[in-house]
Amino acid sequence: MRMLSSERFPGGKPEMRTAMSGHGGGAGARGAAIIQGHPDSGERHLCHALADAYAEGATAAGHAVSRIEVAQLDFPILRTAEDFQRSVLPEALIPARDAIVSARHLVIVFPLWFGTMPALLKAFLEQAMRPGVAFEYRAHGFPRALLSGRSARIVVTMGMPAPIYRWWFGAHGVRGLERNVLRFVGLRPVRETLLGSVGEASETRRGEWLARMKRHGAGLL
Repeated sequence: MRMLSSERFPGGKPEMRTAMSGHGGGAGARGAAIIQGHPDSGERHLCHALADAYAEGATAAGHAVSRIEVAQLDFPILRTAEDFQRSVLPEALIPARDAIVSARHLVIVFPLWFGTMPALLKAFLEQAMRPGVAFEYRAHGFPRALLSGRSARIVVTMGMPAPIYRWWFGAHGVRGLERNVLRFVGLRPVRETLLGSVGEASETRRGEWLARMKRHGAGLL
């Protein structure tokens, strides 16, 4: 059983993109922001292909799409509560923040590493989902969510069979992201796609996954 999803996707190195790219839709359109969270920018992985397929389906249906390639962004790790609450957002992350805030649907794609998301993606979310952007503190009670009225989909690739992760391990990493981050800032519903045994998947199976992503993209699901 593999704990890490380290598969490569046919096609060699990933298509060179800017860290933020957008296409489709018209002025003022509110479509999807796709966060591609695989930390390896040197090889093309299944996560890249899944993000591409979702974007293709959304664009073909007339939705605006913004792409955020986390591995291509240069930003520091937040180390203190003071940094999280009061530091200035790094300039490199301003377009990503704006894409998240302006979208009505958020898609997060990543490989499962030790049961959860890679550290680089976690560091990005801590930067992008900070107070004043995704939520705000109140004098009393729980913080107020600032991203209400939006939905999300989590897409996770993994080496182990997906049912093992879901039922034996409790999908704790995905549950934490869903409950403690996305729902916390107001995103509902939060749907999930867990793709297991990716290293052994046939081309036919991978094609089915990509077709599914295109359908989700067309409906912004």
